[in-house]
Amino acid sequence: MNERLVEETRNGWLECEHRGAICGVDRHLQPQYALGDIYTPMFLRSAGKPLQAIPVVRSGTLEHYGLQTRDLALMTASHRGESIHIDTMEHIMQCAGLEENHLICSPSFPLNEEVKEQYLRDGGERRRAYHNCAGKHFGVLAWSHMMGWDLATYTEPEHPAQQEITRTIGEMAGVDPEQMHAGTDGCGFPVYALPLQGLATAYVKIACPELIKDEPTRQAAERIRNAMQEHPLLVGGTNRVDSLLMEDKNIIAKGGFKGIFAFGLRREGLGFAFKVADGSDEEWAHIVASILEQIAYEEKSTIERIRRVFPGTIRNDNGRVVGEQKTVFQLQALK
Repeated sequence: MNERLVEETRNGWLECEHRGAICGVDRHLQPQYALGDIYTPMFLRSAGKPLQAIPVVRSGTLEHYGLQTRDLALMTASHRGESIHIDTMEHIMQCAGLEENHLICSPSFPLNEEVKEQYLRDGGERRRAYHNCAGKHFGVLAWSHMMGWDLATYTEPEHPAQQEITRTIGEMAGVDPEQMHAGTDGCGFPVYALPLQGLATAYVKIACPELIKDEPTRQAAERIRNAMQEHPLLVGGTNRVDSLLMEDKNIIAKGGFKGIFAFGLRREGLGFAFKVADGSDEEWAHIVASILEQIAYEEKSTIERIRRVFPGTIRNDNGRVVGEQKTVFQLQALK
């Protein structure tokens, strides 16, 4: 059963509630915290991007094309179309000899509203590069280009790159790939459903790569963690929850569409994954802040930063405070 995570009230009256599940896994890869159903598989969506980047790094693609740490960060991103994102993407294309028309994802406008407004005022049109998953796609395209694999079918499940990505996700999550429910993501990539326990397991490994037995995979995961932490704005964008969290170099974090979110804490040796059942992402910041408070996270400034950007007040169209969002869950420590 899904548990109540967040309530929204208007003038003190309950208007909406958001249910879901939360799982926390420790450095022994065992569930430490649980709330709701942590075993029913949930699609990873973009929370899986750091895992999908592991075989790209492991293959030597970055060295082959002279790609930089910022390029790797964008390969894990759900970018918002800010200039830093597009400049980095054009650098990947130039280094790897790729073009925008190689992308299978659909042409889009920037997701950042201010950037989008100015872009439209300047007469801008939809571009594939503005699709929020374009960085991930270019990572796999660069890898496929280096290997001489077919670029036209790089998103097909039978493609060698996707086969390796599938195996890697299973290894990181501790889940047999045969048991991973497959689907197609919005961008055209294969996407897999895992229990929240599996996603949390993968994130504690990214936060603490020493837990990974295979040396090339360990090194790749460490490079991905470092790249995301060095360039948090590239991973999401201005005032995105995952980007804000990774201003704290103890945290690795990534959200995905339809309410899925995961983060890992290096010092504490914990990985968390949660799913808002109705698919909303407006509750992420409140849930993350509450989790950190409930486990007595030492870096109070991180919690304060999240609370400051996402204060939990509901405002009407005129900016008047008319209600609030608040978390109502209590983590359950497992023994």
